[in-house]
Amino acid sequence: MSTMTTTKAPLRARQSYRHEAYLWHSRAEFVEGLVPFVREGIDAGEAVVVGLTAEHAGWLREELGDTAAQITFIDIVELGRNPARIIPALQEFLDTSCGPGRPARAVGETIRPGLGPEEIRECELHEALLNLAVDPHLPFWLLCLYDAELLAPAVLNEAARSHPAIATATSYEGSGRYRGQEHAEVLFTDQLPRRTRPAATIPVTTLTLAAAMETLTWQAASSDLFSDRVVVLTEVVRGLAVEALQRGANRVRVKLWDEPEVLVCEVADRTVIRDFLVGRRQPPCPEQHSVWFANQVCDLVQLRSSEHGTTIRLRLQK
Repeated sequence: MSTMTTTKAPLRARQSYRHEAYLWHSRAEFVEGLVPFVREGIDAGEAVVVGLTAEHAGWLREELGDTAAQITFIDIVELGRNPARIIPALQEFLDTSCGPGRPARAVGETIRPGLGPEEIRECELHEALLNLAVDPHLPFWLLCLYDAELLAPAVLNEAARSHPAIATATSYEGSGRYRGQEHAEVLFTDQLPRRTRPAATIPVTTLTLAAAMETLTWQAASSDLFSDRVVVLTEVVRGLAVEALQRGANRVRVKLWDEPEVLVCEVADRTVIRDFLVGRRQPPCPEQHSVWFANQVCDLVQLRSSEHGTTIRLRLQK
């Protein structure tokens, strides 16, 4: 991507955090934008990590040849199954590979064709939160890939709100629609889409917690969810409910939707979570942090919180 390599900029070791989107239309544009970006980092001695699909990792390996061995490859399909797991993985990379005078760079393909509406929505929240999660003074360059040929225009428009700069094979410019923390707040405080009538609704209070979890276990077991996943779900929901009650909720409402391929569970209350990165920073005692635990064991976690309350929606594949 010649426009990126010729743009005058301070030395990498003196640069601050750069979060940019690259919109590509073909394999030729993919490699044209990505290969120079990666090679430049390797030649400068920077740590480079790329999160790609297997197909696109193959494209990059083919173009780089033996140089590909110097890159850390991550299967984004596996890691990004629940997008809330990506920021902790990125932070681990930064903790070991980036710091003052030690620039690093990464490539992410979090939003890609084939994802459903709920997955896309969580990926968009993740992209917005990346502007808050990384120290702005860190010399870290993150390039997010968007297949402009196959992704919907609305998804590309959203990219302009969460990335300060947008690049293509022929252009590089600042995004006039970038909204930074304001946009992250809008997405985090938005309400989740309404679902059909649940198969079960279970009220939970401090006094009824044990009985409610027994009911939840029975309801989950009556679906086709494997028994070990039933145990996991009950443990996750118990933790989320206890934390909500400790935040001051008088009652927690648990809902279940038994669908052909997934079991969806929602935990809602009237309290507010104000930490946009909740569950995306590794806590000192992971087993005691319910949102973190949910992110590690559920296939998708959607958390929204505003003055109207907090809703956490969990999805487990059957």
